Amino acid sequence: MTTTEQSTAPAGGQHAAPTAGRGVRRLLGALAGLLAAGVALGIAELFAGFIGAASSPVIAVGNAAITLTPESVKQFAIRTFGEDDKIALVVGTLLIIAVYALVIGLVGLRSRRLGVAGIAVFGLVGVVAALTRPAGGLFDAVPSLVGAVAGSLALLALLRPLTLPSVGDRHPEVTSTTTPGGATATTQTQDGMLGRLRDVLGSGDRKGTGLDRRGFLLTSGVAVGVTAVAGGGGRLLQRRFDVAGARSELALPTPASAAPALPAGADMSASVEGLTPLFTDNREFYRVDTAITVPQIRPAEYSLELTGMFDTPRTFSLDDLLGRSDLIERDITLTCVSNEVGGGLAGTARWLGVPLGAFLRENGVRDSSDQLVCRSVDGMTIGAPTRSALDVPDAMLAVAMNGEPLPVEHGFPVRMLIPGLYGYVSACKWITGIEATTYDAFDAYWTERDWAAQGPIKVASRIDTPAPLRRFPAGRRAIAGVAWAQTRGIGLVEVQVDDSDWMPAELSPEVDADLWRQWVLSFDFTPGSHSVTVRATSSDGEMQTDARTAPFPNGASGWHQIVVVAS
Repeated sequence: MTTTEQSTAPAGGQHAAPTAGRGVRRLLGALAGLLAAGVALGIAELFAGFIGAASSPVIAVGNAAITLTPESVKQFAIRTFGEDDKIALVVGTLLIIAVYALVIGLVGLRSRRLGVAGIAVFGLVGVVAALTRPAGGLFDAVPSLVGAVAGSLALLALLRPLTLPSVGDRHPEVTSTTTPGGATATTQTQDGMLGRLRDVLGSGDRKGTGLDRRGFLLTSGVAVGVTAVAGGGGRLLQRRFDVAGARSELALPTPASAAPALPAGADMSASVEGLTPLFTDNREFYRVDTAITVPQIRPAEYSLELTGMFDTPRTFSLDDLLGRSDLIERDITLTCVSNEVGGGLAGTARWLGVPLGAFLRENGVRDSSDQLVCRSVDGMTIGAPTRSALDVPDAMLAVAMNGEPLPVEHGFPVRMLIPGLYGYVSACKWITGIEATTYDAFDAYWTERDWAAQGPIKVASRIDTPAPLRRFPAGRRAIAGVAWAQTRGIGLVEVQVDDSDWMPAELSPEVDADLWRQWVLSFDFTPGSHSVTVRATSSDGEMQTDARTAPFPNGASGWHQIVVVAS
C-alpha cells in the first residue's frame, strides 16, 4: 500500500518574480500618470488655439505664479535668468506638473477614484488661474476643464492594462508528494505557475487581471499621438492670433517734431571695442514684464479709453492717434527698476509717438488727479504720476521704435513712456486704458507689492570694457561704458583704478538729456590685478551715490566696480 503525504507551502524563491512584477507595474503606473497629463495639456492647448494662448493651463498657472511669487524670488529669477525668466518659469511649471503626474499615476494604481480626483484638482487649478487673471473670462476656463476630462479618461485607459493580480495569482501553491521509496516530488499548481509566468513575462489573462504590457504599449502610443497632434494643432491654431503681418503693413506718419540731428562722433562704439552702441537694436533691447505670452492686438481693433478725472473722457482708435498733427520723435534711454548696479537692463531707441502732456490736457485731465492708472490689454496696471506725464516734454504714447512700428514684444501697437521714471511706473506696454485718479484711491500692480509708488531714475554709470576678470596684455587700453540720468543729462564721468585719484573720462557729444552718454578713458595698466570703479555726475550737479542698495523698492544704487588682470 502506498502512503502519500501532501503538504502546501510556498515554493522556494517564489517572491522574486512577483516583486519584480510589482516594481514594473509601479514604474508603468507612474508613466501612465505622466502620459495622462500630456493628453490633458495637449487637449487643453488645442482648445486654447480657439480661445487664446493665455487660456492655456500652463500659461494661466504661470501667470498666477508670477502674481503670487514674493518679490525677493522674482528678483532672484531676473538676476539668475535675465530676460529668459519667463522661459524658466514655464519650464519649472512643466516640471512641477510632471512630478505631480507621476505621483497621480502611482496613486491611480491603488485607487482609480483618487487618480481621477488628482487629475480633477490639476484641472481646477488651471480653471481658477484662468478665471482670476485680470483679463480672464469664462471661456478661458474651457481648456482646463476639457483637458482635465481628457486626462482623466486617458489615465483610466492607461491603467486598465496594469490591473493588480488576484490573491491566487500572487501566491502560487506547491504540492509535495512522498513516494513509497521515500522520495519527495514537488508539483506547482497550474494557476500558481501561470500567475508567476504572468508576473515574469507580463502577459495578461483573459480576465484582464494581469500586467498587459502589450496593451499598455498600444494605449501609450495612442496617448503620445493625441498629445502631439492636439498640442501641435493648438500651437498652429494660436498663430491665427499673430499680428506680425498687420504690424508690417502699418504705415508710420512723419513726425511734426523730428529728433535732433546727431553731431559728428556721437557714437563712440565704432572706435572702442566692447562699448555699448549709442542706440540699441530692437532685437537686443531688454524686455522685462509679466506677460508669459505676448499680447496680440490687431491695429484695426485697437482702442484707448480715457476714464476717471477727465473733463472729456473718450475712446481713441489707432488711426486717431496716428492721424494727429503733433507727433514727436525723440531719442530716449529706458531703464528697468530691476537693473542691478552694472546690469544690462537699460537701452536707447528713437521713439515716435503722441506727446502725452498735450494729449492729456486737451482731454481735460483734472488738477485733482495725481496718478494715471494705465491698463494693459492683459490686465496689468501701471501707476504713473500725473505731474510727470504733463511736465516731462518727451513723455509720449509711443507707436514706433527705431524707425518701425513697435515690436510686438515691446508693446505694439501703443505703449507709454515717460523719461526719467523707471518702467514700472511709466512704460505701460499694450496700453488700452488711462484712468485719471489718485494714489489714495488705487494701488497699481507693483505698488501693491510694496514697490515705491513713484520711481525716479537714479544717476547711474556702467563699465562695459574691459570685462570683469578679463586677462589682457599690460599696457595702455581703453576703459569705457555708458552713464545716464534721464531728464537731467550727464555732465561728468570719473574713473578710479585701484587707489589712484579719480580721473575724468572723455564723454560722447551731448545730444539730449534723455539719452545716455558713452565715456572712454585710456589707462596704462601694469602687470597684475586691478580694481576699476566708475561714478557719474548729472548735469545739474548730483553725484552718483556710492551707497549700495538692491533694486527693491525703488532702484539699485552704488558705484560699479570690477576687477581685471593685466599680464
